Amino acid sequence: MNRKELLKKLGINVKIVRIKKELTQEKLAEKMGVSQNYIASIECGKANMSIAKILELADYLEVDISMLLLFKE
Repeated sequence: MNRKELLKKLGINVKIVRIKKELTQEKLAEKMGVSQNYIASIECGKANMSIAKILELADYLEVDISMLLLFKE
C-alpha cells in the first residue's frame, strides 16, 4: 500500500465514522477548530496528517484511533 492509498482509506474511515455519528463536515470542523475544507480534504485522502492529528481527530469523533486506521483489503 502506498501513501496515496493509505490516505484514501483513512479518509473513507473518517467519513464512515462521521456519518455514523450524524456529524456534518461543518459540525466536525467546528468541533475541531478547523475549516470544512480541511475535513473534506481528509475524507478525499488529500490531507497528509500526522499521527498526533489523527489521534486528535479520533478523540473528536469519540472512537479509538484503531477505528480510523483499520484498513481492509
